[in-house]
Amino acid sequence: MSEEGGFRLSDEQEEFRRVARAFAEDLIAPRAAEIDESDEFPWDVHKALVSQGFLGVGLPEEHGGAGGGPLDVCIFIEELARVSGGVSVIPLVNRLAAIPILLAGTGAQKRAVVEGIVSGEHQYSYCLTEPGSGSDAAAMSSRAVREESGGWRLDGRKRFITNAGISDRYVYFAVTDPAGEKGENITAFLVPGDAEGFSLGRSEKKMGIHGSPTREVICEGVPVPEDAVIGEVHRGFQIAMRTLDYARPTVAAQAVGLAQGALDQATVYVQQREQFGHPISDFQGVRFMLADMAMATEAARLLTYRAASMVQAGDPQTGYFAAMAKAFASDAAMSVTTDAVQLLGGYGYIKDFPVERMMRDAKITQIYEGTNQIQRVVIARSLLRGGRV
Repeated sequence: MSEEGGFRLSDEQEEFRRVARAFAEDLIAPRAAEIDESDEFPWDVHKALVSQGFLGVGLPEEHGGAGGGPLDVCIFIEELARVSGGVSVIPLVNRLAAIPILLAGTGAQKRAVVEGIVSGEHQYSYCLTEPGSGSDAAAMSSRAVREESGGWRLDGRKRFITNAGISDRYVYFAVTDPAGEKGENITAFLVPGDAEGFSLGRSEKKMGIHGSPTREVICEGVPVPEDAVIGEVHRGFQIAMRTLDYARPTVAAQAVGLAQGALDQATVYVQQREQFGHPISDFQGVRFMLADMAMATEAARLLTYRAASMVQAGDPQTGYFAAMAKAFASDAAMSVTTDAVQLLGGYGYIKDFPVERMMRDAKITQIYEGTNQIQRVVIARSLLRGGRV
């Protein structure tokens, strides 16, 4: 991808983008407004993603995935989000939940998660946020107690869990040493959705990203065996933070896709809409808006691709660039989609045109997987420690 310090996709990646875009435009774009309106999970789209092998992108071939790296995943997420933010969440959230297992799980856990996602047999959710702990994730109240007879028993409540209810496997973080140092006392577990004591709470009615359910996850004395532990006991928080570093470029890619979709819609519209006897694209004010939107989108894309390439290379500056990519791209998406609504005027504010949906969808990219205020904390902390690392 890198050529003399710059970025250029390989021929294979450019071809993959064309395939992904054709899939998105042919199968998803015609359903996007309906999915948004009904707010129901699109099982037909999930089936198509499985049958075309797209859910294996970025998952290791040795465990049954399709191969490819984080950049390929970002290209795919971007193309899906360009037509439907809600649909782009399907591969995004499954990958988010798979990362802890791929980073720290056993060989059996890795094969199970990859084969389950690729075949469509299982879907996964990532359970970190709680009612009382969002940005301060290490302050979670969920508890896991080791049983004398073996295994663990989980109690707790997670909030804002993407795909909950659709997923049947959950990566759940809980405190395993209440007296231990904060952040050094948390363990990650893999919990089946049909476990005794496992239940779902309220379903959130969200502003955007419709078609992707968000619910509470409740554990009341849920028994899990020892082999449900992901990685080392008490090292779950470190796994969670590494996971977010690896996953934030995909949220950035989702934001880039939403921005690009809105820019595409606005560019077509301003050439068709006439006022004062001219297409409004003739007016300098409109042209300047389009230019600013295009610059923001392209800058976000380059930063996202750089962060993704650093994930792939295992670069020690990954966290710094992942935070910048996520914050910059999501801020750009909010700005670009808002300007697209403005350019379409009254039509931009109604559901007949997709920019209204894209604007609503863009907002969450500034919030989930770490608010943009937290991203700025990460960036500034890296700088103040004497460098970007």
